[in-house]
Amino acid sequence: MAQIATSDSRNFYYLVDKYPHLNYHFATPKKAIFCLRNNTLIIMSSQQAEVILRFDKVSFSHGHNKPILTEADFSVRRGSKITLMGQNGAGKSTIFQLITGSLKPESGKISLNQKLTIATGRQVIPRDQLDLTVREFFEKAFNKKVYDIEPRIEKILEVVHLSAPQDRKVRSFSGGQQARLLLAFALIQNPDLLLLDEPTNNLDKQGIEHLRQFIIDYKKTVVVISHDAEFLNSFTDGVLYLDVFTNKVEQYAGNYFTVVEEISKRIERERMKNARLLSDISARKDQMNYFAQKGGHMRDVARKMREKIDDLEEEIVDVRTEDKTIRNFIIPCQEDLTGEIIKINSVDVIKAHKPTPKKVKISLNKKTHLLISGPNGIGKTTLLESIASGKSKGTSIADNIRVGYYRQDFSTLNFNDTAYKVLADAADKTSEEELRSIASGFLINAELLKHKVGDLSEGQKGLVALASLVLQRPGLLILDEPTNHINFRHIPVIAKALGQYEGAMILVSHVPEFVKQIHIDQTLDLGEL
Repeated sequence: MAQIATSDSRNFYYLVDKYPHLNYHFATPKKAIFCLRNNTLIIMSSQQAEVILRFDKVSFSHGHNKPILTEADFSVRRGSKITLMGQNGAGKSTIFQLITGSLKPESGKISLNQKLTIATGRQVIPRDQLDLTVREFFEKAFNKKVYDIEPRIEKILEVVHLSAPQDRKVRSFSGGQQARLLLAFALIQNPDLLLLDEPTNNLDKQGIEHLRQFIIDYKKTVVVISHDAEFLNSFTDGVLYLDVFTNKVEQYAGNYFTVVEEISKRIERERMKNARLLSDISARKDQMNYFAQKGGHMRDVARKMREKIDDLEEEIVDVRTEDKTIRNFIIPCQEDLTGEIIKINSVDVIKAHKPTPKKVKISLNKKTHLLISGPNGIGKTTLLESIASGKSKGTSIADNIRVGYYRQDFSTLNFNDTAYKVLADAADKTSEEELRSIASGFLINAELLKHKVGDLSEGQKGLVALASLVLQRPGLLILDEPTNHINFRHIPVIAKALGQYEGAMILVSHVPEFVKQIHIDQTLDLGEL
């Protein structure tokens, strides 16, 4: 049963008409707002229905050639759970920065409820904070000194299910543990409005389930950016869709899947309307040309028909282009691969924050794919980094093997270089034309190639990293959470490419649906060692 929400109590009669099989028993509070959630009619008080955030014709651009918002209008009500959707690079994170005030609109007005407190759960920990201790990291959540900071930290770490000494460096935590730190950083502020930017990235199954339940139980307002459809659908009661082509924000009521279906139906209606109009216009143009050739008063008839055609052409609507999906691609492997490519005899498993060596027996040849699994903090990212850097004492890689390494934090990319330079440096025997064609397949157009990598969105950084692997032609492919930050439309394409990769591959991923689409030959579960 789809959820329906309405911001106008008059629309209650619409609900009753559309869902006559439901039983409606209630006493209406003054100025009530009606919502239908999970077959239950919810009546919100005027306080609960209060608008705490409003964008009124807000426009914003990054530079002269990159508009993000054009006269955007939307509002967010107290206690609502909202999803912010949009294509990679559309500007979703920019909207968060406009809400917090770290960016200012070029025109229009952003209205916030008086004394509203806001906190953001960011996608990644800033590089200049990685060498802070846990205590120093959380101290940055407050504008003034907090004297009871240590017990507060202990309490909030329990909420996100993370146990860690407060003098431990942030850099030493795994990607999943850093994701929990980012969430805890926002929660320790106890905000009225909680903004979460890709909060499921790097989280294991247990962590995602815990976060899902937390959002459901959180009594205040939450706005979430995520590409995890199942996760979003479990709590969303409204969607803000940032259209990368029109730079408008469309506001929808209902859960995630309901809104996606509604958008698809609307697009189909618009396409059908345009098809009818174009057919009518074509027929009228044929008639107009016929009368125009007759001369005399027939030319007046043709002129009037031209005016009618102009009116019809104005009725053609701009059909919103669906989010683009990256093209199918392959990652070519290094030529002349023979025999054993990599051998792993021991790994370090991290328990109680200490590494413990464990013996294993793994050998990867051509077309052999290994999945490394285990809970957050067990040492997966540390293992991949040590293998890729050649510092793993328990691992040996055959001579002259090119290693392609996809890091979840993209630190293998030089953020000060342009996207073009990053790709050109990775290219192996690739022409300029082929490089640009490959980049285009990953939605990296000529304009984005000029941008510094550090200025790209996290999703766009991921696409640059994938394009680099295609150009590099590695013999050993190492991937650490390659679906993080990536639009869900791209994920089947990436899975297909990895499944077809003919070199040796080591993969870490917490997304079961993604892993199922890839041919995996061996699994090493660090949690079982």
